[in-house]
Amino acid sequence: MEFTVKSGNPEKQRTACLALGVYESRRLTRAAELFDHASHGYLGNLLRRGDLEGKPGQSLLLLNVPGSLVERVLLVGCGRERDLDDRRFRQIVAHAATALQETGATEAAIYLSELPVKGRELPWKIRQIVEAVEASDYRFDQLKSKKDAPRRPLRKLLLNVPSRRDLTSGEQAMHEGVAIASGVKLAKDLGNTPPNLCTPTWLAEQAQALAGEFSTLQATVLEETELEQLGMGALLAVSRGSAQPAKLIRLDYRNGMAAQKPHVLIGKGVTFDSGGISLKSGEGMDEMKYDMCGAASVLGALRACAELKLPLNVIGLIPAVENMPGGRATRPGDIVTSLSGQTVEILNTDAEGRLILCDALTYIERDDPAAVIDIATLTGACVIALGRHPHGLFSNHPPLAHALEAAGQTASDRVWELPLWEDYQEGLDSNFADMANVAGNRDGGAIMAACFLARFTKKFHWAHLDIAGTAWTIGKAKGATGRPVPLLAQYLLDRAIDAGWRYEHAAN
Repeated sequence: MEFTVKSGNPEKQRTACLALGVYESRRLTRAAELFDHASHGYLGNLLRRGDLEGKPGQSLLLLNVPGSLVERVLLVGCGRERDLDDRRFRQIVAHAATALQETGATEAAIYLSELPVKGRELPWKIRQIVEAVEASDYRFDQLKSKKDAPRRPLRKLLLNVPSRRDLTSGEQAMHEGVAIASGVKLAKDLGNTPPNLCTPTWLAEQAQALAGEFSTLQATVLEETELEQLGMGALLAVSRGSAQPAKLIRLDYRNGMAAQKPHVLIGKGVTFDSGGISLKSGEGMDEMKYDMCGAASVLGALRACAELKLPLNVIGLIPAVENMPGGRATRPGDIVTSLSGQTVEILNTDAEGRLILCDALTYIERDDPAAVIDIATLTGACVIALGRHPHGLFSNHPPLAHALEAAGQTASDRVWELPLWEDYQEGLDSNFADMANVAGNRDGGAIMAACFLARFTKKFHWAHLDIAGTAWTIGKAKGATGRPVPLLAQYLLDRAIDAGWRYEHAAN
């Protein structure tokens, strides 16, 4: 999709489709009023006739509007003006984006950034529109022998801003939205790829391909022999039952000062999780291809970071494995030695994500990070606790937790913090090892998993995002969401902005 930002009245636009807002009770937005005046009250007459109420989710496509320079006009219901908040605005632009894709127009101009959203400025609204339009255009049909033939797709979209002095901030927001949407698409594609194709080796190849696109990225892949030499016994315990060799994938983004400490993103990369010897039930097991969505989000966030040329140093680290039962598979009751030297009694082989992450967390100590964020589809318990709207957040450093909460609010990709109190730690006690990988009961499962990881994070500021409820959707619209790429990208943007960066300062 090609986006442009422009100021100008709607009645002067020459385009294939013009998207205008209508509030509930058939009241035109300001841009729609200007257009209506030029068309001698044509829109107002239609609304008085009852053709559109203006409720959210409604739209009306008009052709050959008299007195206009456009081929089509799409009226979009915006609900009551006083109800316009983040959620409602995102619903409106998502519906508008879908409706625009169905008009058959290859280019359009959209006048919804004028809507007054409580507490939000123009750049936020521009970015939300870009991300919504890109999301509406997403398809994963590469593996279908017969693809659905779409109507003529939308190729160009003009985003309106009120005046010329808003062009700079509008263009910056547009570029941010495009970069984040690009990262989201990559994460979706990786997550939706079936596990017979998306193996640890294939995932490593995708990271190497991404590094090949950007000179600021460098990829390194550690093989099982190297992991054994390092002493990553916890990670290797997970891959023992699979014919697919484990990989430790590292992406270095270097665009900050040499002395700048790196921000680290660690993504769980279980390309398929059968549960191992602690085999999962068959229902919904196909969804376990999404157990690498943490890894996918790391690659997506790094792609956005590289596209925006953020002046940061960032490390993406992905422990990639397949968890399968087999003659060599790790058993419940086995004890393994992690890279940290701490021993772990494995009581449940389906609690494997924390095993690969704990070795990755220890490994990254050598880089003296500014902060470490791990992202993992870690526990079904987090879905029970929080549902499928926010990511679960745990942290050993309140300022880092606050930074992620703020980024989530800005990106509309929210988190909710759960406790990480020392009181929980005794639940991981083992009679035979330094710790068990699960507690003796199901109480606070998401918290207990985070408490396990916390034992490997004493030397740096750390946050854990449990994305088990947010990484994919279920039901008829099943598929990867690309979350939390918007959150991670916003977190990195905020770090760059704190240092005085703006997109227009980046070299093109």
